[in-house]
Amino acid sequence: MRAFTDERDWAKFHDPKSLILALVGEVGELAELFQWLPGDEAVQRAGVDPLRRRVGEEMADVLAYLVRLADVLDIDLAEVTKRKLESSAVRFPAADFHGEAPEKA
Repeated sequence: MRAFTDERDWAKFHDPKSLILALVGEVGELAELFQWLPGDEAVQRAGVDPLRRRVGEEMADVLAYLVRLADVLDIDLAEVTKRKLESSAVRFPAADFHGEAPEKA
């Protein structure tokens, strides 16, 4: 993402606020694809083109902006995700929450 941005001289537009707003916009576009789908049919319908292709494109946009935001803020997404999963494993032990949604996270 950094190389793509640098090749276009776009870094000047990539402050955290602008990247977060772009990220939110892309999440909105992804959500729009599912907005009126019945919940019990979403996986099936999203597995077939053209919806599958569109979902993939929007997910790629979300990931791209998230990766760029992490780069701008010098955050190692792999490391913080690993730590977050470790913390969540302590907060929500599988033995206590297997098949159960926590009432409040």
